[in-house]
Amino acid sequence: MNDNAAFGAGLQPFMGIPSFMRLPVSRELKGVDVAIMGVPFDSGTSYRTGARFGPRKIRETSLMIWGHNSTLNVTPLKKLNVVDYGDVSVIPTSIEHTMTAITKMASEIVDTGTKLITLGGDHSIALPLLRSHVKKHGPVSLVHIDAHIDTWESEFEGSPYSHGTPFRYALQEGLIRKDEYMQIGIRGPLSGANDYADAKQLGARTVTIHEVMENGVKEILKEVHERMKGPLYVTVDIDSADPAYAPGTGTPKSED
Repeated sequence: MNDNAAFGAGLQPFMGIPSFMRLPVSRELKGVDVAIMGVPFDSGTSYRTGARFGPRKIRETSLMIWGHNSTLNVTPLKKLNVVDYGDVSVIPTSIEHTMTAITKMASEIVDTGTKLITLGGDHSIALPLLRSHVKKHGPVSLVHIDAHIDTWESEFEGSPYSHGTPFRYALQEGLIRKDEYMQIGIRGPLSGANDYADAKQLGARTVTIHEVMENGVKEILKEVHERMKGPLYVTVDIDSADPAYAPGTGTPKSED
């Protein structure tokens, strides 16, 4: 592990420089297991903006993460060499240019064999991230935790890309392995009665929050393990959490 004393890793959480977990900020990936990349983009949202500040706030909050995880009985930073890779240079007025920039920077990381954890950002960033992983690994199995299906055709006339459409285009582009896509925790109002059926026809297995509550997390995880055969990509939308606990999301959905 690189010397990160200057970032204050040995100090109390209110001290030090707020990189992710006060890890070194570096674009050098030799010997690195995991890179943290921020995408401060929220122009794909259809309701409230503000997710562009997500990577910065996650880094700030991450200062409270340290040491040993008793649940998994592991001290992560003794097992893994992790760096904060910094942020993608996004263009708030152009989702297409930003998607190209995301794929380019993500590929810089993924192509070296380094695992990538991305901090968003609205959910439109998932499509270019999937493109970069598939270029390296081929089509992936996908676990998608969300309140929304995000497989709509479009939300704004004349523009196919938004935070509600990334997985439709990922499926159409062949980025996701057949029958290996689960969207979990789905709830709230839909655009129409056929939304779930449309998602299924595209290739998604939709697990509503009601099914999670009725069958339990263990049963859902069992299905995840049974379905997923290829390289696994996991994406989590913050609105999967009840807004009582995560009110900052652009599209809050209460449990219903």
